[in-house]
Amino acid sequence: MTKARRLFVLPLVMFTLAAGSAFADQQHIAAPSDVLSTMAGKVATQDADRAAVREALARPEVQTVASSMGVDLVKITAAVDTMSPADIAQAASTARQVNQQLVGGASTIVISTTTIIIALLIILLIIVIAK
Repeated sequence: MTKARRLFVLPLVMFTLAAGSAFADQQHIAAPSDVLSTMAGKVATQDADRAAVREALARPEVQTVASSMGVDLVKITAAVDTMSPADIAQAASTARQVNQQLVGGASTIVISTTTIIIALLIILLIIVIAK
C-alpha cells in the first residue's frame, strides 16, 4: 500500500508545483495603476473634506458662535487632521452647508445657519472627546 501511495503522491506533488507556477504568471484582477489612481482619488477627497471643515471653522460667524458656546476652536481645528474618513466626510457635509450659506459675505446670521454651525461644532466635539 505504501508503494502505491508513493506512486500517486509524487506525480500529484509535481503537478501541483507546475500548476502553481503557471497560475502565478497570470494578471491581477485590478491593474496596479488602477489601484493607485483609486487610492489617490480617495486621498484627494479626504483632503478636500478637511479643507472644507477648516474653511468653515475659519469663518468669523463660526468663531463667534463657538466662542459664545465656550468651544476651543484651536483644539477642534487640530483634531481635523486626526479624524477618520467617515467622520471627516460627515463633518465636511455640514461644513459645506455652512460655507454655502455664508458665501458672499452675508452680514446676518439666520437661525438655520446658526443651527448648522452648532451642529458642525457638536459633531467635531463628539469626535474629539471620543478620541
